[in-house]
Amino acid sequence: MLIKKPEIPSSEITSKDLYLNRRKFLAGAALAGAAAATGIAFRALASPSLTAAANAKIDGIQKSGLSAAEKQTPYKDVTNYNNFYEFSTDKYEPAGAAKDFRTRPWTVTIDGAVKKKQVLDVDSIIKMAAPEERIYRHRCVEGWSIVVPWVGFSLSELIKRAEPLGKARFVEFTTLYDPKQMPGQRVAVLKWPYVEGLRMDEAMHPLALLCFGMYGEVLPNQDGAPLRLVMPWKYGFKSVKSIVRIRFTDDQPMNSWQLSAPNEYGFYSNVNPNVDHPRWSQAKERRLGEFSKRPTLMFNGYDQVASLYSGMDLKKNF
Repeated sequence: MLIKKPEIPSSEITSKDLYLNRRKFLAGAALAGAAAATGIAFRALASPSLTAAANAKIDGIQKSGLSAAEKQTPYKDVTNYNNFYEFSTDKYEPAGAAKDFRTRPWTVTIDGAVKKKQVLDVDSIIKMAAPEERIYRHRCVEGWSIVVPWVGFSLSELIKRAEPLGKARFVEFTTLYDPKQMPGQRVAVLKWPYVEGLRMDEAMHPLALLCFGMYGEVLPNQDGAPLRLVMPWKYGFKSVKSIVRIRFTDDQPMNSWQLSAPNEYGFYSNVNPNVDHPRWSQAKERRLGEFSKRPTLMFNGYDQVASLYSGMDLKKNF
């Protein structure tokens, strides 16, 4: 069982030498990747590349009124400090470990309690609706947070096209299982593949984002390419990455962290400063790149979702 830490160690955030050494390595890898990707068009369906073009811009992005009016976390921090256990439990390693991760061809299976069971190419999903930029706060259960301009559209757009049956009360999401590409899956940190779930009304809420980009560009491999969720009012591990299956069901899914440590990670995992993790407080957080802490907000500050949990005991349903 992975031992989590109550806050970001100073060696991970403030050690300049360590940071610069890793940056030199990653910068070289990024330059090599960019050079190799020259001339590859984003969403090239006729002859798809194995990975999305490095730093490829996404056209036609609309600004969203759902965005938070806050200072954005620098791109270099969001792309070099990642929770992506499929690649590594070390937060600095996924960027290097995922640099050759193949995101094309890629399909997503839609099944379970729906009228339209189907297998969709990821690029056809990306084209379903106009891309929006949403600047969301993102809170990790470990005590750090970021503010990122994610690119995607409401998950409800995909759900409506699948036409769920009346008995579908939950949506289950599954990450790719490929230990050859994902070295973290060679270690039994969790039961692989990674699985997450949402209640249907949570999944249909406008804030639930089906994401394929950030900072106006194609989503980097280490941040969940080619397709991930972003659930801004829930702790970060609910925002499942590299999705290959979306299943509709009348039974509540058993998400991976809940299966691994049910006393620490519940199904709902809403950001709640009044419910401590068994091994640390959730009352405060540290924004990535900053030294001082700030108070954690209920639902991460997204009060518009509070009605989803009216009458529920949020200490019991953590």
